Amino acid sequence: MAFKDTFEQYDWDTLEQEIYAVTEAEVAAVLKKERISLDDFKTLISPAAKPFLEVMAQRSHQLTKKRFGNTIQMYLPMYLSNECQNICTYCGFSMTNKIPRKTLSDAEILKEVAHIKKLGYDHILLVTGEANRTVGVSYMKHAIELIKDHFSNISIEVQPLGQADYELLMEAGLYAVLVYQETYHEATYKVHHPKGKKSNFHYRLDTPDRLGKAGIHKIGLGALFGLEDWRVDSFYTALHLKYLQRTYWKTKYSISFPRLRPHQGDVQPKVEMTDADLVQLICAYRLLDEDVELSMSTRESETFRNNIIKLGITSISAESKTNPGGYTAEPESLEQFEISDERSTGEIKEMIRKQGYEPVFKDWEVFA
Repeated sequence: MAFKDTFEQYDWDTLEQEIYAVTEAEVAAVLKKERISLDDFKTLISPAAKPFLEVMAQRSHQLTKKRFGNTIQMYLPMYLSNECQNICTYCGFSMTNKIPRKTLSDAEILKEVAHIKKLGYDHILLVTGEANRTVGVSYMKHAIELIKDHFSNISIEVQPLGQADYELLMEAGLYAVLVYQETYHEATYKVHHPKGKKSNFHYRLDTPDRLGKAGIHKIGLGALFGLEDWRVDSFYTALHLKYLQRTYWKTKYSISFPRLRPHQGDVQPKVEMTDADLVQLICAYRLLDEDVELSMSTRESETFRNNIIKLGITSISAESKTNPGGYTAEPESLEQFEISDERSTGEIKEMIRKQGYEPVFKDWEVFA
């Protein structure tokens, strides 16, 4: 059994029709329920649910506060390399973009780490392009071992790997893996990933299964909003989440909400996702699952991130750089995408506290 078997039981076009056929009466009936099912989630992400956004937001706030308290987890991405063997139409790291390529050395990694630690971070997300020869398993293992004494929590967002590879990285100190399907629409996926290992839709789809079998502590899921209809992609993400929770019940899960941002390329969103749409989706996920972690990056604007703190988000990044060496002055290496919220870590901490929440940099300790 793998998620592919569950995935193939659903049809994209049928789901799209069902979502857009939902009525306001059906939404009202769902919001009276104490527990929300996957079918109910489909109702809550429909256009018909827009008039109920305030009700959804209040319930999302209550559920999040009950489960996570008045805390917001702070994390920071550290880009190790922008080298990539894939062609992805929406990404600045795409192989076809004629940009300076950079992979950090040990000394450069430790320089970045020293700067990040001064900012107070203890949760780090390591990010690379997908270039197996340059930043493959051995490079990642070495990087994790190099920095593990500096952080209590190390996550990665890199190319999909095999189960044995994940087990090796876990032994080195890996805690979590983020792997986004980008879009669950197979034909659209192929359009935006025409070349490279990432062009294999089903290998990427099976990655969370390999992570679950490896016994990873946490898996991060998500879709890139803009490649296809965000409502249908979000349903498939929720379907994926629920399958994984049933199958690998010892693992924790998180959902992220990336929207297409400016980059070295020219892909415009196929379907616009407004700020109100994103709020609706965040609240729908929280009503579906009060335990899942919901993460918000610096892709979003200051105003949006200020207003989303109380509506279901549990972790947030700040002062992010999306190019390798970006924290210690490597301006020649291209960013993966432009960030929108450029405030400092201190400013984000102040904003969180003004809303009655506590920014958390370290929430658990590892004992030998």
